[in-house]
Amino acid sequence: MQYRSLVLALAVGTVAFAQTPKARIKIDTDRVVGEVHPNLFGNFAEHLGRCIYGGLYEEGSPLSDSDGYRKDVMEAVKGLGVSVLRWPGGNFASGYNWKDGIGPKDQRPVRVDQAWGDLEPNRFGTDEFLRYTEKLGLTPYLCINAGLGSVEDARQWVEYTNETRHTYWADQRRKNGREAPYNVKIWGLGNEIDGPWQLGHKNAEDYTKFALEAAKAMRRADESIKLIASGSSNFGPNADWIAWNRTVLEKLRDEIDYISLHTYIGNQENDFERFLSAGADLDHRIEVVAGLIKAAQSGRPHQHPIYIAYDEWNVWYRARSNGSEFATGKTRLEEIYNYEDALAMGMFFNSFFRHADVVKMANLAQIVNVIAPIFTNKTGLFLQPIYFPIAEYGKQRGNLALDALVTSPKIKPAGVATPLNALDVSVTYNADKREIFVNVLNRSKSDDVATSIDNVEGKLDGTVTIWQMNSSDFKAAHTFGDDKKVTPKVQVLKVNSGDTHTFGYSFPAHSLTILKLRVRE
Repeated sequence: MQYRSLVLALAVGTVAFAQTPKARIKIDTDRVVGEVHPNLFGNFAEHLGRCIYGGLYEEGSPLSDSDGYRKDVMEAVKGLGVSVLRWPGGNFASGYNWKDGIGPKDQRPVRVDQAWGDLEPNRFGTDEFLRYTEKLGLTPYLCINAGLGSVEDARQWVEYTNETRHTYWADQRRKNGREAPYNVKIWGLGNEIDGPWQLGHKNAEDYTKFALEAAKAMRRADESIKLIASGSSNFGPNADWIAWNRTVLEKLRDEIDYISLHTYIGNQENDFERFLSAGADLDHRIEVVAGLIKAAQSGRPHQHPIYIAYDEWNVWYRARSNGSEFATGKTRLEEIYNYEDALAMGMFFNSFFRHADVVKMANLAQIVNVIAPIFTNKTGLFLQPIYFPIAEYGKQRGNLALDALVTSPKIKPAGVATPLNALDVSVTYNADKREIFVNVLNRSKSDDVATSIDNVEGKLDGTVTIWQMNSSDFKAAHTFGDDKKVTPKVQVLKVNSGDTHTFGYSFPAHSLTILKLRVRE
């Protein structure tokens, strides 16, 4: 068996060497977990910091089109491969009155944003958001105000966006320049209502009473919509996140199509391996909620599928405050990401792919400037290191996620109870093109891992495309005019092995690699 490794510190190249494999990835294309749903590559735009104003939308800028949308940001969003976009929040949603954001812009009220402490001019509202998603071909996802809002506000919002007949709110939409309905199909029943930081925070019983009535009213405005319940966001030591999700699922199981989860991670301890061990927590949370879904539906005669929407996730720890939400808002959440944060993107997607049967939506928080892969100023933008793995994983949408057998050396980071595989792996398969994608995060800080990759059915055609991020500088980051230092390298290799079902590859320490293999009949 011949092993090859990419040498990326100096240049792209290969070095042949003989090694006994330390790890094995066994692939069987019959062991399908589920489809890698296109909505796993969603994103999120909240009225917070410079995400909307100065990010997506900048009226009067020479970089904007006639509608005020930043053209350079739109191109970057296209390159990122975003599928579904969530709006208007986030914490912002729990104090937002959607009616403030419609009609003539100069007549819209300026409000204090009670979530983050800024002034909200309301110049970007429902019509501006939905026109933006149409320009880019994105699926819109609107989150109602389940904090300080009412059931009737939520019902009327659905009427405004989706009603075809001449009703009051549909005619207000027409008056505002939109004849045809927008047909918004994905609606969130509030944001992080389990969190005590949330405006209108409720206990599980009170939340489900509100959400049940909102769901009924919204479906009467449009019975075809899909609804997302507010699931866990509070994983603090005094929070019972499992009980919250159990109650939500038991009370809302006949009305909802998804339950949300939110997770942010950070490297406060400056411990690389501990940072990337968070994948174990992701797996655990998904698997617990998947079990709760099964329990809530058990024995019910007319059950319909309920999936997980991981509709906020990212690395976020630098731009925070130990004080109030207003104090955090003052940071504008302008996180500057580095190389190790880019590797964490692979960790998240690997977990989502491994659970593709139940995780059918995921929304990176957020899209521009605010904990985001795209960062702007008045004259341009740069792409953060996290941008590149997100875009590359997005090329696997629609593939079949496979249950691969992985054996690997272990790592035991500080604070982690159980040793973890050094190799964090997901595998997907495009049956039409007979392509297999092997996604491997080597979270060992110091050890390369020589690996045998075995395909059970079908011989490899001898060509392997290797996409890889690898850097010796864990803290390398980008800025304006300098956004090339942490970018992927791509190489096509010929694998001349006697056994064309199997080849060997050594995954470099602290790297993220995507191998694309072609399988012959």
